[in-house]
Amino acid sequence: MKKPDFLVRNRTMVTMVLMVILVGLGEKMAERFLPLYILAIGGSTWVVGGLNAMDNLLSALYSFPGGYAADKFGFKRSLIFFTLVAMAGYLIVIIFRSWQAVLIGSVLFIAWTAVSLPAIMSLVSKAVPKERRALGVSIHSFFRRIPMALGPVIGGLLISAFGTKTGVLYAFGAAFFMAGLAIWLMVRFMDDDKGEKEDRGGTKPSLQEMFNPGLRSLLASDILIRFAEQIPYAFVVVWVVNNNGLSAFQFGILTTIEMITAMLVYIPVANLADRYGKKRFVLTTFCFFTAFPIVLLFSHSFPMYVVAFIIRGLKEFGEPTRKALIMDLAPEGAKARTFGTYYLIRDVIVSLAALTSAALWNVSPAANFLTATAFGVAGTLLFALFGKDVATGATPSRSGA
Repeated sequence: MKKPDFLVRNRTMVTMVLMVILVGLGEKMAERFLPLYILAIGGSTWVVGGLNAMDNLLSALYSFPGGYAADKFGFKRSLIFFTLVAMAGYLIVIIFRSWQAVLIGSVLFIAWTAVSLPAIMSLVSKAVPKERRALGVSIHSFFRRIPMALGPVIGGLLISAFGTKTGVLYAFGAAFFMAGLAIWLMVRFMDDDKGEKEDRGGTKPSLQEMFNPGLRSLLASDILIRFAEQIPYAFVVVWVVNNNGLSAFQFGILTTIEMITAMLVYIPVANLADRYGKKRFVLTTFCFFTAFPIVLLFSHSFPMYVVAFIIRGLKEFGEPTRKALIMDLAPEGAKARTFGTYYLIRDVIVSLAALTSAALWNVSPAANFLTATAFGVAGTLLFALFGKDVATGATPSRSGA
């Protein structure tokens, strides 16, 4: 694959990619197995469900200050600070070995992706021409999947070699080291930026100006789709490992299959979305979100799990396109804030779905997975009927895809 020119010549973009790989690898080695670790050290399924709910809530609450910090102080200083905070969370889990410490430490590290994402999107919007923005966001998404693919495999190997408790702690130690290396790279190689200047003589855009009708319709559909994702999310590993007898290593392999599938579609889809508009690709994404929980429910063998996790990988089909659409619609001078506010609204509401996940799971896994599918159907239909399409350089149209 030929590297885009803006990646080859831009050391800030290259540093961002390396940061995402390093921090993400440490994060996914440890965090992906937190549900198993919590159960192993005496936590209950309610703690697992609470952790997932907290993840969504913190992702929401951190998105807005993450976007504000990126606009106000610049993406470089923001990313360094956010990574230092995550390192403090890793230390808490390593030193204080209880499920209560996991919850406390998670406040600092579990939402790193959410708090840093507006700053990364601000970086991409400054480094990449607008007509190639979907491709620029896809570059970030592509490289972010490398640690998502490798991290669970390495974490699974550590658990297989040392047991759940010790293996997860070793993973957190590695995460701490790699986050420190990422900070050094940012300090050394990432260009400084001074934040964005606000439009119209320094006047801040209002919430109504930040969220035009096209963005509001996308947000409403996205909320329902994330219900479909988050209701079963924390219990996928429990279903695969505890309920159906696969090993942690096999689960890591399935996650790798998921990530490779996603990586294979990112760049081709981004090129098509930049040329032909975005709605059809986002809608296809929503269909795969909807299909995953129902396919997972009927998976009881490794080959069927492979099919399910390929579908899970394909749900990333138009995710970079959706992020690029948000950035296209956001007003100049407030792009990171608009992005953060979008995620604040979405994830505060979606955190309610995560709160119900344990209750549905305790009824039955089928109740959990089927409820998720129903929300997916609703979100997909809503976007198909009312979602707006925005081509690069164009204004929202009244027609669908």
